[in-house]
Formats: sequence, C-alpha cells, structure tokens
Amino acid sequence: MMGFLSHNIFFIVFGVVILGVLMIDLLLVGKDKHEISLKESLIWTSIWVTLAVGFCMFIRFYGHHIHNITDWESLKSYVAMYQPTLRLPLDNYDAALDAYRKTAATDFITGYLLEYTLSLDNVFVIMLLLTGFGVNKSDYKQVLFWGILGAIVLRFIFIFVGSALISRFNWILLVFGAFLLYSGIHMFITRNKQEDTADSQGHWLVKFLSKHFNVYPTFIGHYFWKRVEGKFYITPLLVVLLMVELTDVIFAMDSIPAIFSITLDPYIVFFSNIFAIIGLRSLFFLLVKVVDLFHYLKVGIAFLLSFIGFKLLFHHWLDTIGYKNVFSLYIIGATLLISILASLAFPEKKEKVVKES
Repeated sequence: MMGFLSHNIFFIVFGVVILGVLMIDLLLVGKDKHEISLKESLIWTSIWVTLAVGFCMFIRFYGHHIHNITDWESLKSYVAMYQPTLRLPLDNYDAALDAYRKTAATDFITGYLLEYTLSLDNVFVIMLLLTGFGVNKSDYKQVLFWGILGAIVLRFIFIFVGSALISRFNWILLVFGAFLLYSGIHMFITRNKQEDTADSQGHWLVKFLSKHFNVYPTFIGHYFWKRVEGKFYITPLLVVLLMVELTDVIFAMDSIPAIFSITLDPYIVFFSNIFAIIGLRSLFFLLVKVVDLFHYLKVGIAFLLSFIGFKLLFHHWLDTIGYKNVFSLYIIGATLLISILASLAFPEKKEKVVKES
C-alpha cells in the first residue's frame, strides 16, 4: 500500500512541478506579450536543460520509485517486460537495483537528446508557419505555449498506445524501423527543398475551417476567438495554433518510433518527450536568432533517423554483438556536435543578387 502511494505521489509531484514552471513562464514571463530576445531564450533554454539533467540525476538514484520497484520480484518483472537485454547481478539486490537505475538514467538522457535533436526540424517548420501567416512576433509565445500543452497530451496518448501495441505485436518495431529509415533517406534527398508558405491560405485545414466556421479575415490582437458585432468568429491565430498541433502530430510519427529504439519503457519514453517538448518553445526563439548559421542540422537529423531505423530493424543482431544504449548517446551527441561545427566551419553561400542599373 505504501509503495502504491509513493508511486502516485511521485507522478502528482512531477505533474505539479511541470505545470507550475509552464504557468510561471506564461503568466509571469510572458504576460507583457513582448518579443523574446536572444538573452531570454538562452536563459530559458538553460533552465529547461538543467531541469532535464536534474531529472536524469533523480532517475539515477531514485528511479525505482517510477515503477514502484521494492524487491527482487518487482525488479525482475520490470526487466523482463521493458529491459530484456539487461543482465542483473543475481547475488546482490542493491547492485542489481543500481544497475537498473543507471540504465534507466542513460535511456532517459539518450531519449531526451534524441527527441530534442529531432525537434529541431519541427521548429523550422513551425517557424515557417508563423512567418507564412504573418503572425506578430509578440504573439509567438502564446501560440507556442498552448501548442506545447496540446503536444504533451497528444504525445501521452501516442506513447502509451504505441507501448501497448509493441508489447503485443513485437514486429511493429520492424515497421517503425523501415519507416524511420525511409524518412531519413527522404529528408536527406529533399534537404535543400524550400517549404512553401506563400499559399498558406490554400492549406486544406484552412479551407476546412473556413467552410465550417466563421473565420475572421485578419488577426484580432492576441485572441484565438472573438465575438464581433454579435457574431462569433475564430481568428487566424487559432488556425495557426491548430496547424502547429498538426505539425507536431506529423513529426511525432518520426520521433516516437525513434525513442522506442532506445527503451520500451513507456514512462521513460514519456518523460524524455515531456522535457524535450517543454524546452521546444525556448529552443524556437533561440533558433530564430541563429537559424542561418546551422544549415547542416538537417543533414544530421536525416542521418539520425536513418541510424535509428537501422537500429530498430537489426536490434536482435545488435544485441548479440553487445551493443549498448550508451553508444546511441555518443552517436547522437557526436552527430549534433559535428552538424553544428560543420555549419560554422563551412557557412552556407548566399546567392548574390545582381542589381540592374
């Protein structure tokens, strides 16, 4: 009974802390609807990364509370379900518990870094949506805040449904692997293709909403909906928010299968997703300032998708040769670092516009 209470108290405290920080960000930091500066985006990015690292440390030393592991039987049951390749020392429970916590912490930080990296492409598309619709920069924070809350709910559903399917149909991992490998190759081939935002009003979602709802032709301050002259309207800002949510759903099709290559534990998958998503808004404002500097990031993301797809397709073979998840952490970190350094060392050449006299 005490274990059950401890398990539930942990999740209640976790939810309260995350919602509390998000509300502070929205109600206090974002109350004046100002345009986010580079300094502010750096500060908030640092805060979210620090919280993620702190949570990793919590898992490292207290991770057994997540699954209410209190004895040998509960530990063996967890390992059999979510970590079948983990070899525990059978003569020492404390050493076995420490090995579990160490593995869970490594899986979390690896999954977090992977999700954060894959989110970069999502950020670029959101950036194009906001600029394509002509959203005022002072309204970016509001759109992204509610977009992130919606993304958390959607990811929760996707992750636990996906985990249930994988536990019943293990071959789904192969489908995920093939899809990610295709996505990586396709992203590399189309890396230089420019997204078209000029015809954002012709998007199918915009057409659908315009057909079934009263859509006001222009923005009305920071409102998502407004009653004008007795008639209820949704504003273009709500349309943009819905498109941001739709974008996250599309990108979740890549990122969630990818993280299941790191761990089958739905809680670790969910936690790493949450910390990556809640840091997405500050990351967005940071990348807005430096987006032109890191043009090789898309190549790095394409490589990671292909690598994760390969890992899922050949996970049985990798297990037989002693592949460890910490290797994935090294590969993800190295790919991100190389992409950034290559972008700085070989800046993108801008086409010169020749003016006619």
